Amino acid sequence: MSKNAPLKIFPCTKSVDLTRRICDSLGVELGKTSCPIFSDGEFEPCYEETIRGSHVFIIQSTPPPAENLMELLLMIDAAKRASAYKIIAVIPYFGYGRQDRKDKPRVSIGAKLIADILSTAGANRIITMDLHADQIQGFFNVPVDHLYASSIFIPFISQMGLENLVIASPDVGGTKRANTYSKMLHTDMVICHKSRVKANMVDSMTLIGDVKGKDVILVDDLIDTAGTIAKAADLMMDKGANSVRAFAAHGVLSGPAYEKIENSALTEVYFTDSIPGKQESSKIKYLPIAKAMGEAIERVYKNQSISSLYYG
Repeated sequence: MSKNAPLKIFPCTKSVDLTRRICDSLGVELGKTSCPIFSDGEFEPCYEETIRGSHVFIIQSTPPPAENLMELLLMIDAAKRASAYKIIAVIPYFGYGRQDRKDKPRVSIGAKLIADILSTAGANRIITMDLHADQIQGFFNVPVDHLYASSIFIPFISQMGLENLVIASPDVGGTKRANTYSKMLHTDMVICHKSRVKANMVDSMTLIGDVKGKDVILVDDLIDTAGTIAKAADLMMDKGANSVRAFAAHGVLSGPAYEKIENSALTEVYFTDSIPGKQESSKIKYLPIAKAMGEAIERVYKNQSISSLYYG
């Protein structure tokens, strides 16, 4: 049965455009769905075609509001009850990923809870990109294919023609990511060390390394309020950098993020289109992930290696 199980790809409401581009890259039709909404706001996702015995890929990033996650869960449950052969949740941005440990007493490990809920709903496999922490893969009891935005960003950075390039991490937690970029681009690396007074508020920041006369590339997994990235860019310009650009897989961009980016020393900020942009900005640009996601979906469907996309 598995050899003949058809491939079907379906969008959730907030991921229709991305899903359409993924389907175009694979040469398959976009799956037909509907999502009636009751007067009180409750919604009921529905498949408008048979999926019995099919490999069903459901695409949805899960930033707030919680309805994005809830719709994905309902779609997974509906696929299970409609006798899909395999159900794969494709989550370009895995929300609640910052809650990956107990960093203080009496808090939830939200990432683990979401992993459990997705498995309970009926997901047989997860495809995601640039988790906030690699160990989140271990929170799942089903296989996780972890894609990296570096496969899109590094070729792009290589073609920018920056002669005095240096890679920077905006915090100590991102040093592994920055080290990967610096090795692949054959450049030096610097680190920002920050202290917070509370979530989304940086108290102080110091720079470890030399950026004088350099074109700095800050790399991160996500940018939310943009406080850290803006402060890091301003600090590096004060230390003599020629220019500062930022690359982050996910543009969450909440609160004053757009204003902070516009008013910062950042020349440009690049995201993947894992989360649709909320407004226009002269500094913010998006690089498409449809081809990378499509290739991962095809390899999962054909039982081919995903790691060879990154490691040969």
